[in-house]
Amino acid sequence: MSLVCRVIPCLDVAGGRVVKGVNFQNLRDMGDPVELAREYFRQGADEITFLDVTATVDERATTYDVVRRTAEEVFIPLTVGGGVRSVDDVARLLAVGADKIGVNSAAIARPALLDEIADRFGAQVLVLSLDVMRRPGGPTDEIPSGFVVTTHGGRTATDIDALAWAREAIERGAGELLVNSIDADGTREGFDLELVRLMREASRVPVIASGGAGAAVHFGPAIAAGADAVLAASVFHTGQLTIGDVKRSMAGQGIAVRESLLPGETAA
Repeated sequence: MSLVCRVIPCLDVAGGRVVKGVNFQNLRDMGDPVELAREYFRQGADEITFLDVTATVDERATTYDVVRRTAEEVFIPLTVGGGVRSVDDVARLLAVGADKIGVNSAAIARPALLDEIADRFGAQVLVLSLDVMRRPGGPTDEIPSGFVVTTHGGRTATDIDALAWAREAIERGAGELLVNSIDADGTREGFDLELVRLMREASRVPVIASGGAGAAVHFGPAIAAGADAVLAASVFHTGQLTIGDVKRSMAGQGIAVRESLLPGETAA
């Protein structure tokens, strides 16, 4: 686990706007992505993640523009995912200012894509994004963890064991795992700690916990369960929490965090 834990706001972007829903459904407008990214940078976010949740061809140009404008104003690592299907897609996103690229559905359809990205750009660029749900009925011989990966923004379940897929992706060159619980996503009831623990046991690369944050006290337990970073969206977009709120809570639980950039807002 990392010595200093990261707090990452996530911007789910559709049509050039930030959106949010529950379990990826009933999406509602949450604001301008560049303005929100600038505010989170000001608050002391360690990274920013953009996920293009519709990722259609027509909106890809919009995503490039959003990434470019954000990179010009926000000087922390920027991860971009959604609709990445080729090394050329990765090259274009890096060219407009992305630092890391998240890949999900396309890698499940063609796992060799992970090898191609890692070979060309390095593992430090490649983030495997996993949208994970509990299998109805629990574990089976084929799915011993009881968790499966999904595609298309969590809308389509597969018969692939989530832990087995994470291990394979790491072998193929993934340098980080972004693990989002579909069951917890948007519920604000806390992270799926069992899922975080299992992923930590399966992974030799950093794990980012995502899905379910609803209060500052929810973040520390995810780190204690094995996450190297915690990611959230709606609690930040609505102003319910600031990055400083989360870092102070984590620091109060004995977790090492970087200080906020806001005057008077420190992790301690």
